[in-house]
Amino acid sequence: MIRLFTAVEIPAPIAESLSRRQQGLPGARWRPREALHITLAFYGEIHEAVAAELDAALAELRAPALQVELAGAGAFGEGADIRAVWAGVERNEALNDLAARCQAVGRKLGVPVEKRAYRPHVTLAYLRRPDPDRVAAWIAGHNLLHSPPFAVDWFGLWSSWLSKDGSRYELERDYSLRP
Repeated sequence: MIRLFTAVEIPAPIAESLSRRQQGLPGARWRPREALHITLAFYGEIHEAVAAELDAALAELRAPALQVELAGAGAFGEGADIRAVWAGVERNEALNDLAARCQAVGRKLGVPVEKRAYRPHVTLAYLRRPDPDRVAAWIAGHNLLHSPPFAVDWFGLWSSWLSKDGSRYELERDYSLRP
């Protein structure tokens, strides 16, 4: 079994800018720069044979290259159950379409894809029982976040390896988007 997801990598200069915002929340498990990404589809744990089929199907996917901008900050969860803080993604139909196509590939192969509405973001930190007022203050302090547009001409199939220190991601395959 292998735990897989498709994602867009955050370019180094923008990841560096995000990493400067990763402070001010006691107990936050800040994500390293190399782990910053925008998930397109999360496939979960699947058998190696299905992973090979998924790879082949994603290689056939045709979608245009696009531009993405990050904008705003927020959190998932409420009160003491807030579990993550994130940088938002400016509304982007091309990105939403790419995510829908990646999700459709998984569904076609019988891989259970998340049913929640797609909400593109970059997870900056995971939290355990944080002080909600501190989280609200952090969001208010970073809500004007706005990156310059960046080009996306590929997306990747990543594996996720869980450990006591958090998830470690490894790029398994990359797929070109046409200009």
